[in-house]
Amino acid sequence: MKKAVLRSYAKLIATVGINVQKGQEVFVAAELDQPEFVKMVVEECYRAGAKRVIVDWNYQPLDKIQIRWRSQKNLGTVADWEEARWKHYLDEIPCRIYLVSEDPDGLKGVNQEKMAKAQQSRYKVIKPYRDQIENKYQWCIAAVPGAAWAKKLFPKLSRGQAIEKLWEAILDASRVDDDPVAAWNAHNEDLAKRCAYLNGLGIETLVYKSSNGTDLRVGMIPQAEFKGGGEMSLKGIFFNPNIPTEEVFISPMRGKAEGIVYSTKPLSYQGQLIENFSVRFENGKAVEVHAEKNEELLKKLISMDEGAAYLGECALVPYDSPIQKSGLLFYETLFDENAACHLALGMGFADTIKDFDKYTLEECRAFGINDSMIHEDFMIGSSDLDIDAITRDGRTVPIFRKGNWAF
Repeated sequence: MKKAVLRSYAKLIATVGINVQKGQEVFVAAELDQPEFVKMVVEECYRAGAKRVIVDWNYQPLDKIQIRWRSQKNLGTVADWEEARWKHYLDEIPCRIYLVSEDPDGLKGVNQEKMAKAQQSRYKVIKPYRDQIENKYQWCIAAVPGAAWAKKLFPKLSRGQAIEKLWEAILDASRVDDDPVAAWNAHNEDLAKRCAYLNGLGIETLVYKSSNGTDLRVGMIPQAEFKGGGEMSLKGIFFNPNIPTEEVFISPMRGKAEGIVYSTKPLSYQGQLIENFSVRFENGKAVEVHAEKNEELLKKLISMDEGAAYLGECALVPYDSPIQKSGLLFYETLFDENAACHLALGMGFADTIKDFDKYTLEECRAFGINDSMIHEDFMIGSSDLDIDAITRDGRTVPIFRKGNWAF
């Protein structure tokens, strides 16, 4: 891939993604796959005015070794230096960049029970810090090709050809063209118009139906509103948390979901794929799940904590989105969630509450925003998915017909 194009992408992440401001600190999380591109991102953050950029490198094979050899208690302990880092996050409120590239099956074979219990133990220490920085910082998730990921998408190509092909797909989906900034401004404007229409309807319930068996009703929070594209932090800085994004989303009312929904794409969770699954809800809670592959892992997901079995997000994505049109199944939620309508189990978004800056996080959750240590999107969109909105004044308004916008 041409360096000029990659440089443009790196600049997009730094200036349109996190929109780093002069004097801010930046933390970058990345796998070992694309060090040259990570270097470009760091440089672009400094050019935008960052005072310090720290890179945290990850490597799935090492993760597997750690999980195998460390005791569950040791894995679940937050060391003093780690907690000091979280205290630093509170003081500094740094920007966060996450560059995903890992193998979708990279943690296959690990002890899931051990890993889950360790995460639950760590979360008890981390949660108070995370709650205090919620919505205060800018963050952006973007992607770069990893060799194993690329070969999964393009198994017939050589390693180098597969990586190049995945680069092309990532950049195309991320709107890295002749003028990426202009492209993203126009895209954000379109998403904002769709949000305005939906927010003007006064939606009480969303009703999902599809020929695959999906028949689900989800209740809305009266104070919540649809959002999409860029967001505003509590510090008043506009940023784009996902590159790419095609969704318009809202956090539903905890405890108000009835029916069954079927997945239409695999879910990559904890480095493993869950495939061809269904989730049945009663009184808002996932009470029954089935999967052709990794059903036990899906059951583990919804039992991570009390909120893990409740919905945190309803996202609307047209079936004719650019990512769906690419014909690629990415096996990566960042992309696959932008190819189809999806739901998320776990944590809801406090910033979907209208004028959320006037409320505390606890007050937003009291309105009905779900709280959990997880937030896992799973895709339900199909070419025949219909979605209706039941409004507070009793109207039924078509939102999706045959997988696409009905307005």
